[in-house]
Amino acid sequence: MKKICLFLIVLSLLMAGCGKDTDAQIVASTLPVYEFTSALCQGTGISVSRLITDEVSCLHDYTLQVTQMQSVEAADAVVLNGGGLEDFLGDILRNTGRVVNASEGMELSCGHHHEGHDHEDDPHIWLSPEKAKQMSRIICEKLSTLYPAHKEQFAANLTGLLTKLDALQVYGETALSGLKNRNLITFHDGFSYFAESFNLHILKAVEEESGSEASAKELIEIIDLVKTNDLPAIFTECNGSTAAATVISAETGAKVYSLDMAMAGDSYFDAMYHNIRTIKEALG
Repeated sequence: MKKICLFLIVLSLLMAGCGKDTDAQIVASTLPVYEFTSALCQGTGISVSRLITDEVSCLHDYTLQVTQMQSVEAADAVVLNGGGLEDFLGDILRNTGRVVNASEGMELSCGHHHEGHDHEDDPHIWLSPEKAKQMSRIICEKLSTLYPAHKEQFAANLTGLLTKLDALQVYGETALSGLKNRNLITFHDGFSYFAESFNLHILKAVEEESGSEASAKELIEIIDLVKTNDLPAIFTECNGSTAAATVISAETGAKVYSLDMAMAGDSYFDAMYHNIRTIKEALG
């Protein structure tokens, strides 16, 4: 009798395991692709986790921890931004059968060239609501192929996500329509898609990383630009260096404001709305 009971308990546990839908584990590389993928997977039982949760403004020299490598290797699927952003993953993805590249087939602008990095593409596409919509559609399409049982749920979730991104674009266009000045100097080279989306013009993007701060020659050039264009403000990145911006502010009286790459933190949408409000306040 005991043996039969034990057998039934083991059987019921096994069946409970089988019944748990796809039980899929998806790992998404950064905040934007994590947020888009999570939104698409709502109501499907598929769990989505985020690989990079550090407060970073760039991933040029990012080094994975062992636990992060393990989560990538154990994942059922890995969602990437693409465009060279995740070069640090290197060979790890070769062991992962299912990789979703959210920028597959998309036209990327040419970005700043980094020493030791050959790709010239600018991967910061999520900072454009329109491009974020394209990314969401690509992720949805790939997920529907990987998990066909949830195709309808993905499609319904996509509609909601696209609506939120449309609202973000409209808010930005409206809020920034009457700016007195549409010129930006940024201390991060990743804001070109954002500027393009809202009809702003980047006069100069200074890529400051520890060990490669702006040169004296560059500082003089920026001070001149600020004065010539009568800029009321310059923009740093919230996780980046503020060294050069502080010098320029002292020389010109331009205020220093902080923009968010929307790659770290808790909410892509919060970061994007913060950027729009910040630019309105700084240049309005």
